[in-house]
Amino acid sequence: MPLQSAWWNPLSWNAPFAVVAGALFVIVFFRASATYLVGRLLRRGSETRNATLANRPGFVAAEDKLNRWGAPAITLSFLTVGVQTMVNLVAGFTRMPLRRYLPALVLGCIIWATVYASAGFIGVGAFVTLWRVHPALAIVLVLLAVAGIVAFVRGQRRRPATPDAA
Repeated sequence: MPLQSAWWNPLSWNAPFAVVAGALFVIVFFRASATYLVGRLLRRGSETRNATLANRPGFVAAEDKLNRWGAPAITLSFLTVGVQTMVNLVAGFTRMPLRRYLPALVLGCIIWATVYASAGFIGVGAFVTLWRVHPALAIVLVLLAVAGIVAFVRGQRRRPATPDAA
């Protein structure tokens, strides 16, 4: 089945953009909220068998970022791949108050739904087409993207800290 006609591809839903984005918003809202709820439930059992989860490096790093950046970390996590689940889980585990969590969640869901209803799936479709036509070029593109990310991260680490204004 070609990518453009797959049932899970919003570009094939043959609906107005607002309907597609709205459907994606509902999907991601319930998924992220369920992840937050799982985090809250895990916290209840953290003194028993789930205590090891809270000590995993990825979990500790996400909790540190969430404590440092607060609610905006929730919103910004929706611009990433593979981070939003952990951030929402940690928000629940650390019992982030709903009055802070829900506005950040709604904004993040709006951003995610808008991106995936438009550029996100178009980009995936373009990459799949490139892979089918010229796999070597697709691999080069991925390697260039990874190299760019590595260069950016290294550049950020080497940048001297700015002095605080007195």
